[in-house]
Amino acid sequence: MAAKMYRVCVRYLCFRHAVCSAILCGVILCGVFGGVVPGTAFAEGSIRYNRDIRPLLSDHCFGCHGPDSSQRRAGLRLDLPPPEVAKSESGLSAIVAGRPSASELLRRVESDDPAVVMPPPETYKFLNAEQKSLLRRWIEQGAAYEAHWAYVAPNRPALPPVADASWPWHPIDRFIRVRLEREGLAPSREADRSTLLRRVSLDLTGLPPSRAEIEAYLQDSAPDAYERVVDRLLSAEKYGERMAVDWLDAARYADTNGYQIDRDREQHAYRDWVIGAFNRNMPFDQFTIDQLAGDLLPAPTRDQRIATGFHRNHMVNEETGSIPEEFLAEYASDRVETTATVWLGQTFNCARCHDHKFDPITQRDYYGLKAFFHNISENGIADYEISIRQSNPPFLWLTTAEQEMRRAELRQQVVAAEAVAAAVAKAAPDAAAQEPGGGPQPAASIPAATGGAAGERGGGESDRLTKLHAELAAYEAELPTTLVMQELPQPRPTYVLERGAYDRPGAAVAAATPAMLPAMGAELPQNRLGLALWLVDAENPLTARVIVNRFWQSLFGTGLVVTSDDFGAQGSPPSHPELLDWLAVEFVESGWNVKRMLRLMVTSAAYRQASHGSPELRARDPENRLLARGPRFRLQAEFLRDQALAASGLLVAELGGPSVKPYHPPGLYEQVVSLLATNKGYPQGVGDDLHRRSLYTYWKRSVPHPAMLAFDAGFRETCAVRRTRTNTPLQALVLMNDPTYVEAARFLAARMMSEGGDGDAPRIAHGFWLMLGRAPDATEIAVLQGSLEAFRAQQSSSPELAQQLLEVGAPLPADALRGIAEKNDLPAFTLLASMLICCDEAVMRN
Repeated sequence: MAAKMYRVCVRYLCFRHAVCSAILCGVILCGVFGGVVPGTAFAEGSIRYNRDIRPLLSDHCFGCHGPDSSQRRAGLRLDLPPPEVAKSESGLSAIVAGRPSASELLRRVESDDPAVVMPPPETYKFLNAEQKSLLRRWIEQGAAYEAHWAYVAPNRPALPPVADASWPWHPIDRFIRVRLEREGLAPSREADRSTLLRRVSLDLTGLPPSRAEIEAYLQDSAPDAYERVVDRLLSAEKYGERMAVDWLDAARYADTNGYQIDRDREQHAYRDWVIGAFNRNMPFDQFTIDQLAGDLLPAPTRDQRIATGFHRNHMVNEETGSIPEEFLAEYASDRVETTATVWLGQTFNCARCHDHKFDPITQRDYYGLKAFFHNISENGIADYEISIRQSNPPFLWLTTAEQEMRRAELRQQVVAAEAVAAAVAKAAPDAAAQEPGGGPQPAASIPAATGGAAGERGGGESDRLTKLHAELAAYEAELPTTLVMQELPQPRPTYVLERGAYDRPGAAVAAATPAMLPAMGAELPQNRLGLALWLVDAENPLTARVIVNRFWQSLFGTGLVVTSDDFGAQGSPPSHPELLDWLAVEFVESGWNVKRMLRLMVTSAAYRQASHGSPELRARDPENRLLARGPRFRLQAEFLRDQALAASGLLVAELGGPSVKPYHPPGLYEQVVSLLATNKGYPQGVGDDLHRRSLYTYWKRSVPHPAMLAFDAGFRETCAVRRTRTNTPLQALVLMNDPTYVEAARFLAARMMSEGGDGDAPRIAHGFWLMLGRAPDATEIAVLQGSLEAFRAQQSSSPELAQQLLEVGAPLPADALRGIAEKNDLPAFTLLASMLICCDEAVMRN
């Protein structure tokens, strides 16, 4: 069995579940959902259940007539197909296919009587005339039902034929173009080369291209020049850093425990593992298994154990008086909800207290999944008065061979000293009893300690032992560790908790996967390893769809399914369902190859389109769901900062290591951090620590970095797979005044003056290349020239303020302006550089 499991785990799912498609259709479609399988032919203009009816019923009806049996009214369940919904407790038929007049549902929703109409007036979920018409037409057309698209395993659809074959030379483009033709639209032209290079560089590495890279690409006339750029970016180390930004949001990675005390934790080894896994192009199924169950693999490597830090990233409470059992339940629930969000795109937290109101997820499903995560040898409450390692196990030592040898020596000395102390304590009373005076006497037979004198009295031996313990503790405190998963020898029992309360256990449950999805194979272990293997099995209808949708979201700004965290009834349907399924199957059949999938997406004509659509197109499709133009959206917080550092020449390209503390508003920590915390202040970094990539910024949950919060970075308290994008005046104030950006502007100005040549125009042009990745036109040069003259006038009238501007951040190197006669122009050029950093084109990813 062990040899078989080893082969299974090492090859990572070369086998597939014995669950066949017939079982999938029989159990899922007929047993839980019933009805028509997606892909059934529908007449043009017909009402589609998934597209038109399910969202309507989910919003207005499922709360009282959906999956939650505890809240269901009149015995009527509308999330199932006819005939399951045909009758309620009253005996009336809710839906009679083809007969609106006989359908009680329609009579109720069209009624004007407050005592009869549905939904009831007190719910304020009123149906408008168009929605009522949709229901009537659906019933007239036969009330055809479709299983929810997300719960049916994807099949690879054939590439659709298109009327104009000149554009869609790429598989992705065939699906995009056929939809555009159906809507009477045409795709946009390809973006210009410099814009496209900046776009793909930011998307794949989180950094803009250098001027040398841009000029080399613009001069490369080979037909595969763009594809070779993509391959270069995917092979760069900075690719892994960019990919880790999104994943760490999902993994809720932070450098502190959270809650009130919010003490520091050692976890950066997990972050560095994620970066390395992406850079090595680890297959995504292996990436999944290592993180969820690396410790349960046969002979796990240190890297595989580090990877299990994924489910140790949750917050940990250290507040005195809290109840350990309550927070053990919280930690396990966090793992359930994170796993469901990241791999299944499901809102499982809704089923913690009751059956889900919109999706076929029962409370028993929730606690069956919780049972996989309820067996960790952790404390419910950590103790801030003792070391983080003692209070927050399990952890893994990350020592070198030399460090481990020294640690072993110290531990041996402690053990030896403890043995001697125990012998002294035992022998001393016997010696005292033999002396007339009754006092303790030397015991010559007691062995000496690695340095103590024979016959040393017990008190001296105690002092030596205390000293050795302190020496070992001091040495171990300097050794690196990381939090990991580790199973208890005996699993904890798991119960359905009534209303989700930790102290109200109900029925006992065993570890089990959700009933609405294909069953977990009997050959799989009933633990986290089995769960991980089940998640990445080809028969699982969700995982591949969910992951490729998030890749699409990272490149196009929005997923094919907008609600990338919710593939359930309340989520948005895919804009291009056939494309989503094609990508999901392609991903699995490629061996879960992440780089190959990203390359496929960024080499499509859809991705390469110009983002500036016509006013008519923007009015027709304001959110670009039809993809008739290229994606355009504001850069993420980390990319904005890293771009400014890169353009200014300040960026330190060092991979991995402990988190660093760049500029931070003074005094903020003291106002927010708990008085019980051991890390009350913010010791700002120096040197390279100020200019590392934002990925490495120390992340304290109670006081996240405010400049990045302004641009919608998350608090990292819980799993997040989709960031919001806001547009506020505070963002402009950050870009203009935050020390990071003021310092970057000063260094960018120095580069413009020292590298740009003689005269204002070429220096302005060089700033354009460094910051925006293109050459300015004559109008832009003229505008900026005028601004520069205005800044010079301000500088002359306020020399003290100009000097203060130059003192923000690190001093310029001595040779930064070597050979430049107009060194007194630096304040004016700094303000000009700040304009470039703040401009819309720099802030946006076009």
